[in-house]
Amino acid sequence: MTLPKLIYFLNRIFWRITKPTTIGVRAMLLKENTILLVKHTYHDSWYLPGGRIKKGEIFEQAIRRELYEELDCELHSIRLFGVYNSFNEYKNDSIVIFYSDDFSLSGKTDGEIERYDFFKLNKLPEEVSMGTRKRIEEYTKGYTSNFGLW
Repeated sequence: MTLPKLIYFLNRIFWRITKPTTIGVRAMLLKENTILLVKHTYHDSWYLPGGRIKKGEIFEQAIRRELYEELDCELHSIRLFGVYNSFNEYKNDSIVIFYSDDFSLSGKTDGEIERYDFFKLNKLPEEVSMGTRKRIEEYTKGYTSNFGLW
């Protein structure tokens, strides 16, 4: 087991005991009918990039910071896509999703991201997480102002 996967495993034990309430942000980065997905060092699935909100941050600041830290990505414009709740991993997690087709990406990643890639919206890899797949399907169907379970 790699160190990131061990840390993730220990976090899950901690979450099972404490059942925390968390708030996170994720982004759909879209270019020419493709979407950017990330594969973390501690997961085997593909996800929308993002992370948690730090104390005192607003949602927009958090997603801009997370994308800059993880992908060296600068958002030029951003729109709200939806707000979701997840009870996976023993947490009460609220997830705010943004989308953008106007961003700059240098190609650098941090130690948390194993790799990233752009995938056609209608040809996603099998290993996409269920919540990520649902959000992409909502986007392709033209849904807006979304909310519900992740």
